[in-house]
Amino acid sequence: MIHRAKNLFPGISNGEFGIIDESSVPIIQSGDGARVWDSNGKAYIDMTMAWGSVLIGHANPVIREAAFNAAKNGTNFAALNTQMVELGDQIASISPCVEKIRFVASGTEATMLCLRLARSVSGKSKILKFEGAYHGQHPEGIASMVQLNDRSSTKANTSGTGAPWVKESVLVAPFNDLEATRALIKENAADLAAVIVEPLHRCLKPVDGFLSGLRKITQELGIILVFDEVVTGFRLALGGAQEYYGVKPDLVAYGKALGGGFPIGAFGGSEEIMEGVNESRYSKLNYSWSASTTGGNPVSCAAAMATIKLLSEQQNFEKLHRLGREFRKQLTEILVNNEEPFQVLGDGPLAQVVFTDRTINNSRDWGVADRNKGLLLMLQLIKEGVFLNPMGTKMYLSLSHGAKEMEEFSDKFSSALKSLNS
Repeated sequence: MIHRAKNLFPGISNGEFGIIDESSVPIIQSGDGARVWDSNGKAYIDMTMAWGSVLIGHANPVIREAAFNAAKNGTNFAALNTQMVELGDQIASISPCVEKIRFVASGTEATMLCLRLARSVSGKSKILKFEGAYHGQHPEGIASMVQLNDRSSTKANTSGTGAPWVKESVLVAPFNDLEATRALIKENAADLAAVIVEPLHRCLKPVDGFLSGLRKITQELGIILVFDEVVTGFRLALGGAQEYYGVKPDLVAYGKALGGGFPIGAFGGSEEIMEGVNESRYSKLNYSWSASTTGGNPVSCAAAMATIKLLSEQQNFEKLHRLGREFRKQLTEILVNNEEPFQVLGDGPLAQVVFTDRTINNSRDWGVADRNKGLLLMLQLIKEGVFLNPMGTKMYLSLSHGAKEMEEFSDKFSSALKSLNS
Protein backbone atom coordinates (compact mmCIF):
# COMPACT_ATOMS: atom_id res chain seq x y z
CA MET A 1 0.00 0.00 0.00
CA ILE A 2 2.76 2.46 0.91
CA HIS A 3 4.53 1.88 -2.42
CA ARG A 4 1.34 2.71 -4.32
CA ALA A 5 0.91 5.84 -2.23
CA LYS A 6 4.53 6.87 -2.84
CA ASN A 7 3.98 6.63 -6.58
CA LEU A 8 0.79 8.67 -6.44
CA PHE A 9 1.07 11.39 -3.80
CA PRO A 10 3.71 14.14 -3.60
CA GLY A 11 5.47 13.87 -0.24
CA ILE A 12 3.51 10.64 0.41
CA SER A 13 0.63 12.67 1.82
CA ASN A 14 -2.51 14.51 0.82
CA GLY A 15 -0.92 17.64 2.21
CA GLU A 16 0.90 19.07 5.24
CA PHE A 17 1.85 15.89 7.15
CA GLY A 18 5.50 15.88 6.08
CA ILE A 19 6.57 12.42 7.33
CA ILE A 20 9.98 11.89 5.76
CA ASP A 21 10.49 8.24 6.71
CA GLU A 22 8.10 6.34 4.45
CA SER A 23 8.11 3.33 6.78
CA SER A 24 6.37 5.54 9.37
CA VAL A 25 3.61 6.87 7.12
CA PRO A 26 0.24 5.53 8.34
CA ILE A 27 -2.40 4.91 5.70
CA ILE A 28 -5.61 5.06 7.69
CA GLN A 29 -8.18 2.35 7.12
CA SER A 30 -10.71 2.91 9.90
CA GLY A 31 -11.53 4.93 12.98
CA ASP A 32 -13.68 4.55 16.07
CA GLY A 33 -14.00 7.10 18.86
CA ALA A 34 -10.56 8.54 19.61
CA ARG A 35 -8.62 5.84 17.74
CA VAL A 36 -7.66 5.01 14.17
CA TRP A 37 -6.17 1.90 12.54
CA ASP A 38 -3.84 1.87 9.56
CA SER A 39 -3.78 -0.49 6.59
CA ASN A 40 -1.42 -2.82 8.49
CA GLY A 41 -3.79 -3.08 11.44
CA LYS A 42 -1.72 -0.90 13.77
CA ALA A 43 -3.81 1.10 16.25
CA TYR A 44 -3.18 4.75 17.13
CA ILE A 45 -4.58 7.23 19.62
CA ASP A 46 -5.77 10.00 17.32
CA MET A 47 -4.60 13.47 18.36
CA THR A 48 -5.41 15.18 15.08
CA MET A 49 -9.04 14.03 14.73
CA ALA A 50 -9.12 14.92 11.02
CA TRP A 51 -7.51 18.28 11.81
CA GLY A 52 -10.17 18.89 14.41
CA SER A 53 -13.19 18.20 12.25
CA VAL A 54 -14.22 15.06 14.19
CA LEU A 55 -14.92 16.83 17.48
CA ILE A 56 -17.44 14.19 18.59
CA GLY A 57 -15.27 11.21 17.65
CA HIS A 58 -14.86 8.84 14.71
CA ALA A 59 -17.85 6.82 13.48
CA ASN A 60 -20.24 8.24 16.06
CA PRO A 61 -23.47 6.22 15.66
CA VAL A 62 -25.79 9.21 16.16
CA ILE A 63 -24.08 11.28 13.46
CA ARG A 64 -23.74 8.27 11.19
CA GLU A 65 -27.46 7.47 11.47
CA ALA A 66 -28.47 11.10 10.84
CA ALA A 67 -26.35 11.23 7.68
CA PHE A 68 -27.58 7.83 6.48
CA ASN A 69 -31.24 8.74 6.94
CA ALA A 70 -30.74 11.99 5.04
CA ALA A 71 -28.89 10.19 2.22
CA LYS A 72 -31.84 7.86 1.68
CA ASN A 73 -33.79 10.84 0.34
CA GLY A 74 -31.02 12.18 -1.88
CA THR A 75 -27.44 13.22 -1.22
CA ASN A 76 -27.40 16.63 -2.90
CA PHE A 77 -29.74 19.09 -4.62
CA ALA A 78 -27.47 22.15 -5.00
CA ALA A 79 -30.39 24.23 -3.73
CA LEU A 80 -32.22 25.14 -0.56
CA ASN A 81 -33.35 21.99 1.20
CA THR A 82 -35.12 21.32 4.47
CA GLN A 83 -32.00 20.26 6.34
CA MET A 84 -30.14 23.36 5.16
CA VAL A 85 -32.91 25.68 6.35
CA GLU A 86 -33.14 23.94 9.72
CA LEU A 87 -29.35 24.06 10.21
CA GLY A 88 -29.19 27.72 9.17
CA ASP A 89 -31.88 28.52 11.72
CA GLN A 90 -29.95 26.66 14.43
CA ILE A 91 -26.70 28.49 13.69
CA ALA A 92 -28.42 31.89 13.61
CA SER A 93 -29.85 31.16 17.06
CA ILE A 94 -26.41 30.20 18.40
CA SER A 95 -23.99 32.59 16.70
CA PRO A 96 -24.02 36.14 18.14
CA CYS A 97 -23.29 37.83 14.80
CA VAL A 98 -25.26 35.72 12.30
CA GLU A 99 -28.42 37.33 10.94
CA LYS A 100 -28.06 35.90 7.41
CA ILE A 101 -26.06 32.87 6.30
CA ARG A 102 -24.78 31.00 3.24
CA PHE A 103 -23.45 27.44 3.13
CA VAL A 104 -20.36 26.25 1.28
CA ALA A 105 -18.39 23.00 1.31
CA SER A 106 -15.35 23.94 3.40
CA GLY A 107 -13.79 26.44 5.76
CA THR A 108 -11.52 27.63 2.94
CA GLU A 109 -14.52 28.70 0.90
CA ALA A 110 -16.11 30.33 3.94
CA THR A 111 -13.13 32.57 4.74
CA MET A 112 -12.53 33.31 1.05
CA LEU A 113 -16.12 34.47 0.60
CA CYS A 114 -15.99 36.58 3.76
CA LEU A 115 -13.06 38.48 2.28
CA ARG A 116 -14.58 38.77 -1.20
CA LEU A 117 -17.82 40.00 0.32
CA ALA A 118 -15.99 42.56 2.47
CA ARG A 119 -14.20 43.90 -0.59
CA SER A 120 -17.36 44.12 -2.66
CA VAL A 121 -19.56 45.87 -0.10
CA SER A 122 -16.82 48.27 1.03
CA GLY A 123 -15.35 49.01 -2.38
CA LYS A 124 -11.89 48.69 -0.82
CA SER A 125 -9.10 46.39 -1.93
CA LYS A 126 -6.86 45.51 1.03
CA ILE A 127 -7.13 42.89 3.76
CA LEU A 128 -5.29 42.76 7.07
CA LYS A 129 -4.41 39.42 8.64
CA PHE A 130 -2.01 38.32 11.39
CA GLU A 131 1.42 36.78 11.00
CA GLY A 132 1.38 33.00 10.81
CA ALA A 133 -2.40 32.72 10.51
CA TYR A 134 -3.91 30.12 8.22
CA HIS A 135 -7.30 31.04 6.80
CA GLY A 136 -7.71 28.37 4.12
CA GLN A 137 -6.10 27.46 0.82
CA HIS A 138 -6.82 30.68 -1.06
CA PRO A 139 -3.87 33.12 -1.44
CA GLU A 140 -4.90 35.48 1.38
CA GLY A 141 -5.35 32.50 3.68
CA ILE A 142 -1.77 31.29 3.16
CA ALA A 143 0.05 34.63 2.89
CA SER A 144 2.72 35.03 5.62
CA MET A 145 1.92 31.54 6.94
CA VAL A 146 4.52 29.36 5.21
CA GLN A 147 7.13 32.03 5.82
CA LEU A 148 6.76 35.22 7.85
CA ASN A 149 7.11 38.59 6.18
CA ASP A 150 10.25 40.66 6.59
CA ARG A 151 10.10 42.37 10.00
CA SER A 152 10.66 45.79 8.41
CA SER A 153 7.63 45.38 6.11
CA THR A 154 3.89 45.05 6.71
CA LYS A 155 3.40 43.51 3.27
CA ALA A 156 2.54 39.81 3.23
CA ASN A 157 5.07 37.15 2.33
CA THR A 158 3.87 35.28 -0.76
CA SER A 159 5.58 31.92 -0.08
CA GLY A 160 3.20 29.05 -0.77
CA THR A 161 0.44 31.25 -2.20
CA GLY A 162 1.11 30.90 -5.91
CA ALA A 163 -0.10 34.50 -6.10
CA PRO A 164 2.60 37.21 -6.08
CA TRP A 165 -0.09 39.93 -6.08
CA VAL A 166 -1.01 39.29 -2.43
CA LYS A 167 2.11 41.23 -1.44
CA GLU A 168 0.28 44.41 -2.43
CA SER A 169 -3.22 43.49 -1.26
CA VAL A 170 -2.60 41.83 2.11
CA LEU A 171 -1.21 43.62 5.15
CA VAL A 172 0.21 41.64 8.05
CA ALA A 173 0.25 42.57 11.74
CA PRO A 174 1.64 40.80 14.83
CA PHE A 175 -1.06 38.94 16.76
CA ASN A 176 -1.63 40.20 20.32
CA ASP A 177 0.07 43.54 19.58
CA LEU A 178 -2.89 45.91 19.66
CA GLU A 179 -0.86 49.11 19.35
CA ALA A 180 0.98 47.98 16.22
CA THR A 181 -2.25 46.65 14.74
CA ARG A 182 -4.18 49.82 15.52
CA ALA A 183 -1.48 51.97 13.90
CA LEU A 184 -1.48 49.80 10.77
CA ILE A 185 -5.27 49.88 10.51
CA LYS A 186 -5.39 53.68 10.87
CA GLU A 187 -2.63 54.16 8.32
CA ASN A 188 -4.47 52.05 5.72
CA ALA A 189 -8.10 52.73 6.65
CA ALA A 190 -8.93 54.34 3.30
CA ASP A 191 -8.06 51.11 1.44
CA LEU A 192 -8.79 48.48 4.09
CA ALA A 193 -11.87 46.35 3.48
CA ALA A 194 -11.51 43.88 6.35
CA VAL A 195 -9.47 42.56 9.23
CA ILE A 196 -9.57 38.77 9.55
CA VAL A 197 -8.46 37.01 12.72
CA GLU A 198 -8.49 33.58 14.33
CA PRO A 199 -9.67 34.56 17.83
CA LEU A 200 -7.52 31.70 19.14
CA HIS A 201 -4.52 32.15 16.85
CA ARG A 202 -3.44 28.56 16.15
CA CYS A 203 -2.87 27.67 19.86
CA LEU A 204 -2.13 31.21 21.09
CA LYS A 205 -4.67 32.80 23.41
CA PRO A 206 -5.58 36.44 22.80
CA VAL A 207 -4.17 38.66 25.54
CA ASP A 208 -6.66 40.65 27.59
CA GLY A 209 -8.15 43.49 25.57
CA PHE A 210 -6.75 42.44 22.20
CA LEU A 211 -9.96 41.21 20.55
CA SER A 212 -12.12 43.90 22.11
CA GLY A 213 -9.58 46.54 21.05
CA LEU A 214 -9.62 45.14 17.54
CA ARG A 215 -13.41 45.34 17.54
CA LYS A 216 -13.32 48.96 18.74
CA ILE A 217 -10.87 50.28 16.15
CA THR A 218 -12.58 48.52 13.23
CA GLN A 219 -15.97 49.88 14.30
CA GLU A 220 -14.59 53.41 14.65
CA LEU A 221 -13.14 53.32 11.13
CA GLY A 222 -15.97 51.38 9.45
CA ILE A 223 -13.81 48.36 8.63
CA ILE A 224 -15.37 44.88 8.54
CA LEU A 225 -14.11 42.52 11.25
CA VAL A 226 -14.09 38.84 10.26
CA PHE A 227 -13.72 36.03 12.79
CA ASP A 228 -12.30 32.86 11.28
CA GLU A 229 -14.07 30.35 13.53
CA VAL A 230 -13.33 27.33 11.38
CA VAL A 231 -11.42 25.90 14.36
CA THR A 232 -12.98 27.71 17.33
CA GLY A 233 -16.60 27.53 16.19
CA PHE A 234 -18.57 24.96 18.24
CA ARG A 235 -15.30 23.96 19.96
CA LEU A 236 -14.71 26.59 22.65
CA ALA A 237 -18.44 27.07 23.28
CA LEU A 238 -21.67 26.46 21.40
CA GLY A 239 -21.48 30.11 20.27
CA GLY A 240 -17.79 29.69 19.48
CA ALA A 241 -15.09 32.23 20.25
CA GLN A 242 -17.67 35.03 19.98
CA GLU A 243 -19.41 33.65 23.06
CA TYR A 244 -16.25 32.44 24.79
CA TYR A 245 -14.28 35.69 24.48
CA GLY A 246 -17.30 38.00 24.42
CA VAL A 247 -16.54 39.86 21.18
CA LYS A 248 -18.95 40.10 18.23
CA PRO A 249 -17.54 40.47 14.68
CA ASP A 250 -19.32 41.59 11.50
CA LEU A 251 -18.77 38.31 9.63
CA VAL A 252 -17.89 34.79 10.73
CA ALA A 253 -16.60 31.73 8.88
CA TYR A 254 -17.38 28.19 10.07
CA GLY A 255 -16.18 24.73 9.04
CA LYS A 256 -14.45 21.68 10.56
CA ALA A 257 -16.24 20.65 13.75
CA LEU A 258 -19.65 21.83 12.54
CA GLY A 259 -20.11 18.76 10.35
CA GLY A 260 -18.99 16.12 12.82
CA GLY A 261 -16.50 14.91 10.22
CA PHE A 262 -18.65 15.55 7.15
CA PRO A 263 -17.48 18.30 4.76
CA ILE A 264 -19.22 21.59 5.40
CA GLY A 265 -18.62 25.31 5.65
CA ALA A 266 -20.72 28.40 6.24
CA PHE A 267 -20.30 32.14 6.42
CA GLY A 268 -22.67 34.66 7.89
CA GLY A 269 -23.06 37.98 9.59
CA SER A 270 -25.11 41.12 9.70
CA GLU A 271 -28.01 41.41 7.29
CA GLU A 272 -26.60 44.62 5.83
CA ILE A 273 -23.29 43.03 4.83
CA MET A 274 -24.72 39.66 3.81
CA GLU A 275 -27.04 41.38 1.34
CA GLY A 276 -23.89 41.73 -0.73
CA VAL A 277 -24.41 38.15 -1.98
CA ASN A 278 -28.10 38.73 -2.78
CA GLU A 279 -28.66 38.01 -6.48
CA SER A 280 -30.87 41.10 -6.71
CA ARG A 281 -27.55 42.97 -6.89
CA TYR A 282 -26.36 40.83 -9.77
CA SER A 283 -23.85 42.69 -12.01
CA LYS A 284 -23.69 45.68 -9.65
CA LEU A 285 -20.41 46.85 -8.13
CA ASN A 286 -21.36 45.98 -4.54
CA TYR A 287 -22.33 42.38 -5.39
CA SER A 288 -20.18 39.31 -4.64
CA TRP A 289 -21.11 36.15 -6.51
CA SER A 290 -21.62 33.20 -4.16
CA ALA A 291 -22.81 29.67 -4.89
CA SER A 292 -21.71 26.14 -3.98
CA THR A 293 -22.61 22.86 -5.68
CA THR A 294 -22.30 20.76 -2.53
CA GLY A 295 -22.53 23.49 0.11
CA GLY A 296 -25.44 22.82 2.44
CA ASN A 297 -26.12 19.36 1.06
CA PRO A 298 -28.69 17.48 3.17
CA VAL A 299 -26.27 14.77 4.32
CA SER A 300 -23.69 17.19 5.76
CA CYS A 301 -26.43 19.37 7.19
CA ALA A 302 -28.09 16.41 8.92
CA ALA A 303 -24.71 15.41 10.38
CA ALA A 304 -24.16 19.01 11.51
CA MET A 305 -27.53 19.17 13.26
CA ALA A 306 -26.76 15.91 15.05
CA THR A 307 -23.36 17.32 16.03
CA ILE A 308 -24.87 20.51 17.46
CA LYS A 309 -27.43 18.47 19.38
CA LEU A 310 -24.71 16.30 20.92
CA LEU A 311 -22.60 19.34 21.81
CA SER A 312 -25.65 21.03 23.33
CA GLU A 313 -26.10 18.23 25.84
CA GLN A 314 -25.36 19.18 29.42
CA GLN A 315 -21.72 19.33 30.48
CA ASN A 316 -20.17 18.44 27.11
CA PHE A 317 -18.33 21.75 26.82
CA GLU A 318 -17.33 21.48 30.45
CA LYS A 319 -15.88 18.06 29.56
CA LEU A 320 -13.97 19.43 26.56
CA HIS A 321 -12.43 22.24 28.61
CA ARG A 322 -11.64 19.92 31.51
CA LEU A 323 -9.95 17.48 29.13
CA GLY A 324 -7.90 20.30 27.65
CA ARG A 325 -6.77 21.63 31.04
CA GLU A 326 -5.85 18.15 32.28
CA PHE A 327 -4.07 17.31 29.04
CA ARG A 328 -1.94 20.47 29.10
CA LYS A 329 -1.15 19.84 32.78
CA GLN A 330 -0.17 16.27 31.95
CA LEU A 331 2.18 17.43 29.19
CA THR A 332 3.74 19.98 31.53
CA GLU A 333 4.35 17.41 34.26
CA ILE A 334 6.11 15.07 31.81
CA LEU A 335 8.23 17.83 30.31
CA VAL A 336 9.24 19.46 33.59
CA ASN A 337 12.46 17.43 33.79
CA ASN A 338 13.30 18.02 30.15
CA GLU A 339 16.75 19.46 29.46
CA GLU A 340 15.42 22.25 27.25
CA PRO A 341 12.96 25.03 28.22
CA PHE A 342 9.44 24.44 27.00
CA GLN A 343 5.92 25.83 27.02
CA VAL A 344 2.56 24.15 26.60
CA LEU A 345 0.11 26.33 24.71
CA GLY A 346 -3.61 26.08 24.06
CA ASP A 347 -7.14 26.73 25.21
CA GLY A 348 -10.23 24.57 25.33
CA PRO A 349 -9.59 21.06 23.90
CA LEU A 350 -6.38 22.13 22.10
CA ALA A 351 -2.70 21.89 23.01
CA GLN A 352 0.75 22.46 21.54
CA VAL A 353 4.25 21.83 22.87
CA VAL A 354 6.89 24.45 22.05
CA PHE A 355 10.56 24.29 23.02
CA THR A 356 11.59 27.83 24.00
CA ASP A 357 11.97 30.01 27.07
CA ARG A 358 10.55 33.09 25.32
CA THR A 359 7.02 34.19 26.19
CA ILE A 360 4.94 33.33 23.15
CA ASN A 361 2.27 35.83 22.13
CA ASN A 362 2.50 35.58 18.34
CA SER A 363 3.87 33.53 15.48
CA ARG A 364 7.19 35.38 15.39
CA ASP A 365 7.80 34.33 19.02
CA TRP A 366 6.88 30.77 18.07
CA GLY A 367 9.17 30.90 15.04
CA VAL A 368 12.33 31.22 17.17
CA ALA A 369 11.54 28.07 19.17
CA ASP A 370 13.35 24.80 18.54
CA ARG A 371 10.87 23.64 15.92
CA ASN A 372 13.15 20.83 14.77
CA LYS A 373 12.94 19.19 18.19
CA GLY A 374 9.17 19.64 18.10
CA LEU A 375 9.05 17.92 14.70
CA LEU A 376 11.26 15.04 15.85
CA LEU A 377 9.07 14.56 18.93
CA MET A 378 5.92 14.41 16.81
CA LEU A 379 7.53 11.91 14.39
CA GLN A 380 8.57 9.72 17.32
CA LEU A 381 5.04 9.86 18.72
CA ILE A 382 3.73 8.48 15.43
CA LYS A 383 6.12 5.53 15.79
CA GLU A 384 4.88 5.06 19.37
CA GLY A 385 1.27 4.82 18.16
CA VAL A 386 -0.07 8.38 18.28
CA PHE A 387 -1.57 9.72 15.08
CA LEU A 388 -1.02 13.46 14.63
CA ASN A 389 0.29 16.13 12.32
CA PRO A 390 4.08 16.18 12.80
CA MET A 391 4.28 19.81 11.67
CA GLY A 392 3.50 20.51 15.33
CA THR A 393 0.80 23.16 15.11
CA LYS A 394 -1.72 21.68 17.52
CA MET A 395 -3.17 18.54 19.04
CA TYR A 396 -6.95 18.11 19.12
CA LEU A 397 -9.06 16.43 21.76
CA SER A 398 -12.61 15.18 21.19
CA LEU A 399 -15.54 14.07 23.28
CA SER A 400 -14.34 10.50 22.66
CA HIS A 401 -11.05 11.06 24.48
CA GLY A 402 -11.16 9.86 28.05
CA ALA A 403 -9.00 8.77 30.98
CA LYS A 404 -7.84 5.60 29.23
CA GLU A 405 -6.63 7.46 26.13
CA MET A 406 -4.94 10.13 28.24
CA GLU A 407 -3.11 7.52 30.34
CA GLU A 408 -1.93 5.72 27.21
CA PHE A 409 -0.87 8.97 25.60
CA SER A 410 1.09 9.91 28.72
CA ASP A 411 3.07 6.67 28.50
CA LYS A 412 3.71 7.12 24.78
CA PHE A 413 4.69 10.77 25.18
CA SER A 414 7.14 9.91 27.98
CA SER A 415 8.63 7.14 25.84
CA ALA A 416 8.93 9.39 22.79
CA LEU A 417 10.63 12.13 24.82
CA LYS A 418 13.04 9.60 26.33
CA SER A 419 13.93 8.28 22.88
CA LEU A 420 14.49 11.81 21.64
CA ASN A 421 16.80 12.72 24.54
CA SER A 422 18.80 9.48 24.57
